[in-house]
Amino acid sequence: MAIRRILTIDNPADLAILKQVSKPVEGVDASLLSLMDDMLETMYDAPGIGLAAVQIGELKRVVVMDLGDGPAPEGEEPTEEGRVPNPRFFINPEVLWASDEMFCYEEGCLSIPEYFDSVERPARVRVAYLNREGERIEEEIEGLYAVCYQHELDHLNGVLFIDHLSRLRRDRAMTKVKKTMRMREDA
Repeated sequence: MAIRRILTIDNPADLAILKQVSKPVEGVDASLLSLMDDMLETMYDAPGIGLAAVQIGELKRVVVMDLGDGPAPEGEEPTEEGRVPNPRFFINPEVLWASDEMFCYEEGCLSIPEYFDSVERPARVRVAYLNREGERIEEEIEGLYAVCYQHELDHLNGVLFIDHLSRLRRDRAMTKVKKTMRMREDA
């Protein structure tokens, strides 16, 4: 496994990649499993709770996620934060149905460092994807799981969470990220 560089919106070349639509994956093979392992390690290192392949420059419809909502293994305690790792893998994810009820959540993104803003999305969605073993899964999800799934699916379609915001708030995000990244370079 390897930690990959996460593309960020302050870099015009990175932004051009992030705005592209990712291609469907034909099947699960050793190279795809390796990519997902790298993505998971990269996400944990960042740290984050979700990562789309496009965020590391791979235009493939692949997402990894870990909301820390797994069941505690027998005889083990959750982390200090109460989180139990629960890595999830999504190949060719899609939304089959979305509720009319909306849910507002303050989102952040590894490609938009240190910027958070409220985004309204469907509260519940019925989704389909292939898991790590290549099996098709359909399930109805809600809450943070649904928010994260929709956020990462947006990435695969060339959409960033700030694209759901007003022009003023998008511009504010770009300015803040550029300043953040300059400060990181100067440190």
